[in-house]
Amino acid sequence: MQTSTPARQPLQTPRAAGVAGIVFALLLAAAIVLIRLGVPQGADAVTAQAPDPTRRSAVRAALTLVPFAGIFFLWFIGAVRSHVGDAEDRFMATVFLGSGLVFTAMMFGGAAAAAAVLDTAHPAGTSPSRPAWDFGQHLAYTLMIGYAMRMAAVFTCSASVIGHRLGIMPRWLTVLGLLVTLVLLFVSPSVPWSELVFPGWSLLLSVYIVAESFRRPTADLGAAPAV
Repeated sequence: MQTSTPARQPLQTPRAAGVAGIVFALLLAAAIVLIRLGVPQGADAVTAQAPDPTRRSAVRAALTLVPFAGIFFLWFIGAVRSHVGDAEDRFMATVFLGSGLVFTAMMFGGAAAAAAVLDTAHPAGTSPSRPAWDFGQHLAYTLMIGYAMRMAAVFTCSASVIGHRLGIMPRWLTVLGLLVTLVLLFVSPSVPWSELVFPGWSLLLSVYIVAESFRRPTADLGAAPAV
């Protein structure tokens, strides 16, 4: 006699992508806010200010959130690619994956640079020296706000194009994604707080994915017409 084992339920990819995207967006937004509190007007404007404990604490809190934001972002990328499958051409799929991976690497590199200055450039319990503090701020700020956000622009653009081609993203969200792309490319390096548009867009996209997963079966999401 053969005993049948209950079939495992497959992972609901769109819903998993949406949940991971929501967590990523919230963690990244919190990290950006803390970094902006620790580096108020960017790397060039803080050199005249003393590296006080409050600013260092804000930066340390942001560094604690960055690894978890990166983990959930990678989960978000993998879940979206699993849902899209072979429906998208290799060019856009490569740009989508590559920009997401480079963004994660840049974000981790900037966090590591800031952590290195805070942990090794001065004895425990004392403030870091002015040259070490300024160098760490410039390096971390350039990696996370300059380069990482431009990779986020490429990721946003490719995700919007893929969603538009497959009809799984409404037109308003596609247009918003293209606007976010322009802001991240040309505005965020020079306008404080503008980089928050990326976690904001990610949050809207993720909430939309979760909402759609409850409205229709997962298998039908790929055939959903654009709104």
